[in-house]
Amino acid sequence: MKDFTFSVPQEIIFGEGALVRLGELLKKSACRKPFIISGKVLTALGVVDKVVRISEEAGYSAEIFNEVEANPSVGTVEKAALAFKESGADCIIALGGGSPMDVAKAVGVVAVYGGSIADYEGGGKVPGKITPIIAIPTTAGTGSEVTAFTVITDRTRNYKLTVFSYELIPRYALLDPDLILSLPESVAAATGMDALVHAIEAYLSKAASPFSDSMAEKAMELIGANLCRFAADRSNGEAASGMLTGSMFAGLAFAWARLGNVHAMAHPLGGYFNVPHGTANAILLPVVMEYNALVDNGRYKKIYGFLTQGRKTEEDFTPDLLIKEIKKLTASLGIPKNLAEVGVTEDKIPAMAEDAMKSGNIPVNPRQTSLEDIKELYYKAMKQ
Repeated sequence: MKDFTFSVPQEIIFGEGALVRLGELLKKSACRKPFIISGKVLTALGVVDKVVRISEEAGYSAEIFNEVEANPSVGTVEKAALAFKESGADCIIALGGGSPMDVAKAVGVVAVYGGSIADYEGGGKVPGKITPIIAIPTTAGTGSEVTAFTVITDRTRNYKLTVFSYELIPRYALLDPDLILSLPESVAAATGMDALVHAIEAYLSKAASPFSDSMAEKAMELIGANLCRFAADRSNGEAASGMLTGSMFAGLAFAWARLGNVHAMAHPLGGYFNVPHGTANAILLPVVMEYNALVDNGRYKKIYGFLTQGRKTEEDFTPDLLIKEIKKLTASLGIPKNLAEVGVTEDKIPAMAEDAMKSGNIPVNPRQTSLEDIKELYYKAMKQ
C-alpha cells in the first residue's frame, strides 16, 4: 500500500432545519460581523433574508454581497473583496452552490493576503489561514463546503484558474436538506451528476487512498440510491438528505484524491462557452470512462453495482455495461447528449485542450493522457 495522508480539519453539521444553528457557529468562530456571499436567485427566494434573520436573532448584523454569477469571475472576486473590507466584517457565510463558495474562498484569501486571486493560482501558494468561512450549501452537487479548491474564471483569457490549498477548507459546513427542497429539476439533475462524477473520478484517481475510497464508495451508494428520486421529486426529504450527504462525502473524497480528465476538460467548457459545470461533467463522463476502461482494475464493476443498487447482476461484466448505464442515467435526467447540444463549437477544441492539459487532474487520471488524447475526447463528446 502506498503512503497517504488525510485530515478533516473542520466541523460538519447535518440535519433537517439545521440552519437555525448558524448563530451557534458564528459564536464558535469568534465572529463579530458576518459577511454573506450569495447570488440573486437565493435572494429572490428569500433564503438570504432567512440567513440574515437568523444571524440577527443571534445578535449579529450581517452585510450582504449577492452578485455572484455562475462560473464567477476574477472581477466578481475583486468586487466582493472590496465590499468585504469596507463592511468591517471578520467572517464569511458562503450561501449557495459552488459559485458563492468559490468566491467566498477567494475573498477569504485576498482579504488577508492582498493582491488578486490569480496571484495564488496553482497549489500551495496560500501562505496560511484565511478569513473564517461557514459554508451552507443549497445544492447537492459541488461538495465545495468540504474541499480545498476554488475555481474562478479569468475572462481575459477564457480560462478557469484553480487555487488549491487546505487552508481553503471552510471552518464549518452546515448541511440542511430543507435548503435544497425547492431546486428546479434541471439543477437537481446537473448538480447531482456533478457529485457523482466527483465520487467516480476520486475513486479511479491514481492518488486514491483507503480514506478517499471509503468516502467515494459511500457517496456513490447514497447518490446511486437517491439521484433519480430527488430529481423527480425535490420535495422528497429522504432523497434530499441522501443527496446532500452523498455530495459532501464525494467532496471529502476528491479533496484528498483529486479528480481526472472529466474535470480537467469541463473547466474550459465553462471558460469558453459558459456551460454549467455539472452539465459539462455529465456529458464528458461516458467518453472519459470509455477512454479509461483500458486500465480498469475491477473498480468499474463496483461503480456499476453502486449505480444499479443491486437491481442488476452481471456475471460477465465488461466496462461497456457501466458506460451504457451512465448514458441511460444522464438521458433519464434530461442531460444533453453531447457538447454540440450545449453550443460548443469544434473551432475552440485546440485551445480548450491546451487549457485542460494545465489542470492538476490530468496527472492523476488513471490512464496517461496527452494533448492529442484530450482533443480526441472533445471531438468524441461533440458527436456521441
